[in-house]
Amino acid sequence: MQARLAGVVARIQSHFDQVLEPFEGPVGDAMRMTTRGGKRVRAFLVMESARLHGVDMAQAIWPATAIEAMHAYSLVHDDLPCMDDDALRRGQPTVHVTWDEATAVLVGDALQALAFEMVSHRDVPARADLALSLAQAAGGQGMVLGQALDIAAESAASPLNLDQITRLQAGKTGALIEWSATCGAVMAGADMAPLQAYARALGLAFQIRDDVIDVTGDTATAGKAVGKDAKAGKATFVSLLGLDEAIRRAGS
Repeated sequence: MQARLAGVVARIQSHFDQVLEPFEGPVGDAMRMTTRGGKRVRAFLVMESARLHGVDMAQAIWPATAIEAMHAYSLVHDDLPCMDDDALRRGQPTVHVTWDEATAVLVGDALQALAFEMVSHRDVPARADLALSLAQAAGGQGMVLGQALDIAAESAASPLNLDQITRLQAGKTGALIEWSATCGAVMAGADMAPLQAYARALGLAFQIRDDVIDVTGDTATAGKAVGKDAKAGKATFVSLLGLDEAIRRAGS
């Protein structure tokens, strides 16, 4: 499994290098910076889902890279001062710190557009279905909804409860995880249901683990600022469940 993950990481980076080569100026430079590094979990899920359903890897590389571009866009915008106001991402200064806020907005916009360009590539089976479902997962009923709920929670009269934080994270984190895990089934014209439940559980575990790292990790390990949620008084899975129970749930 680790060897396959390492192979996907290398293949995705190589594909990004090729796709982004023509992009010029500060926006192009920032797009290249933003798409380097990361765990590539979403791309790995796309490639494994494709492999499970017999989809050619040369076809699957396009949506696998697309979901990483979409994820990168979300991070660039999430780091902006009007959102989470983070100065560090993947161990390096964020786009708005390295350049400026206007460039960061444009870079996020360009990465989102690139995601749809790649998922709509002529070599991708069921590309119209994938583009539609990606728009739904990333938009106002998915990732954007989760981020909006997160922002609203900062000024709410009381912290979110467990059901509310679960709904928030199902959009903010889980929607793109679910899209990634079901991508192979869509390309193969197979039933998505068996992978949807798995993907939802995985997305939840992924976010709980992130909350745990925010409490137990350090900036060098996480590659970003830690402890911000606790300082802001935000509800997280750790604050609601306790550290030990959060770790147990993430592992189950």
